[in-house]
Amino acid sequence: MARRPQVGSKEKPYFGGFCCEAQSITFHLPYAPCYSTWLRKQVRFLGKYFTISFLWSFFKWFYSGDGDCGFGNFPILGLKAQTNGFYSDMSLTYVGAGMICPHLINISLLLGGTISWGLLWPLIKTREGDWYPAGLKARDVKGLFGYKVFIAIALILGDGLYNFLKILAVSIFSFYKQQKKNQMPTLPLSHDKPDESLPPLKARRNEIFMKDHVPLWFAASGYTALAAISIGVIPKIFPSAKWYYILISYLIAPVLGFCNAYGCGLTDWSLASTYGKLGIFVFSAWAGQDGGVLAGLALCGVMMIIVQTAADLMQDFKTGYITLSSPRSMFASQILGTLMGCILAPLTFWLFWVAFDVGISQEYPAPYGVIYREMALLGVGGVSSLPKHCLSLCGGFFAFSLLTNSIKDMVPKKVSMYIPIPMAMSIPFYIGPYFAIDMALGSLINAVWGRLNKREADLLGPAVASGLICGDGIWTLPAAALTLAKVKPPICMAFLSRGHAAKLSG
Repeated sequence: MARRPQVGSKEKPYFGGFCCEAQSITFHLPYAPCYSTWLRKQVRFLGKYFTISFLWSFFKWFYSGDGDCGFGNFPILGLKAQTNGFYSDMSLTYVGAGMICPHLINISLLLGGTISWGLLWPLIKTREGDWYPAGLKARDVKGLFGYKVFIAIALILGDGLYNFLKILAVSIFSFYKQQKKNQMPTLPLSHDKPDESLPPLKARRNEIFMKDHVPLWFAASGYTALAAISIGVIPKIFPSAKWYYILISYLIAPVLGFCNAYGCGLTDWSLASTYGKLGIFVFSAWAGQDGGVLAGLALCGVMMIIVQTAADLMQDFKTGYITLSSPRSMFASQILGTLMGCILAPLTFWLFWVAFDVGISQEYPAPYGVIYREMALLGVGGVSSLPKHCLSLCGGFFAFSLLTNSIKDMVPKKVSMYIPIPMAMSIPFYIGPYFAIDMALGSLINAVWGRLNKREADLLGPAVASGLICGDGIWTLPAAALTLAKVKPPICMAFLSRGHAAKLSG
């Protein structure tokens, strides 16, 4: 938070690490002149790098041809490393994401890709015909692909379970401590007299927040209506998701939603996906072979949405409280946005599904789609379908995830900041390290920029990263339109070894 100097003082206001040059401050926002100057720079940088990213994506399209063509398979570390997944995607989206993500996330991604695709998968591949049958398809879970998927799942589950238990324990302890000391933070009811002991701004916030609070009967009625609609509609779409599965989900979800919202408020970490994975295993095993996969995935979606929405709404209400906004206006905007999402989200998905090979192509691999499906299969069929020694490896990486998180919490912060994050390490285990290389490049750019001019990097870095991400993302729309119009890239640029190129030319 920016520190506000005293009115009329000669202290220079400080905003985001940059010291403003104003000498006399007499207005409400002490850093407004400085803020407006840097805001204009941020907008200019955002537009500049948005344009660069869009034009770069447009340029790459001409060389992408069919198959493994174009800059998306640039062998930045050599052709031998490219065969093991170590190449650059040359995607400015990943570079921008690397500039925004903490360095530890990027290092964890790169470390996970190195361990899996650099060491583990090549070693397991030498056991083809012994640990798993030879000649299987690339995406057969009974072969090498099974190790990739289930070891990644083990890391994700270990990290999720640890953080779930940790946040649950912190929440219970904090709740108990506040109850014991009678220090539960409460807001005055709308009919109570204002507490004169409160600071004027806080009293004003309480007054506005409680004056326009959302009535309990409205919230309960809305939740009941949504439950009734879900019970009636979801079984029609997914017949294996029985109505009583959905009813039980809606009865359990408020308790889980409270835990998630309270824990997210304390730690800023939402564990909605962990609750969703719990739903996958429970309902997939309950439904069994009779559509258990679809039932588990459908109920996972129901529980994740409810639990995540609880945490999001609490954060939004807190933001409204701080900014003196009306809770009813904020909630009405949420409802309007949700209704728009019910129309725009399916249309967007349809556009991607028709224009691109979602889940198959390198551009849109949809890794969690496969991972969640395999979780559901595991819930239905157990571990009997796993390849040889896969369960032992999963157990080892599950224990590694728990141990790593435990060590991170026990050691001092100056040490824990160098310990990798298992959840981040798990992602390249499945989809490969190519995107981690681009994100590491973004992290390197951010680090060098910070060394040269930390103030400028702190204020303009997010604008540059956002421009890179948005430009590449917006290019998706014309790329999808070209694909739907059957317009294909005219050039296929491929990378060959010198010997292979000599044979082709001869």
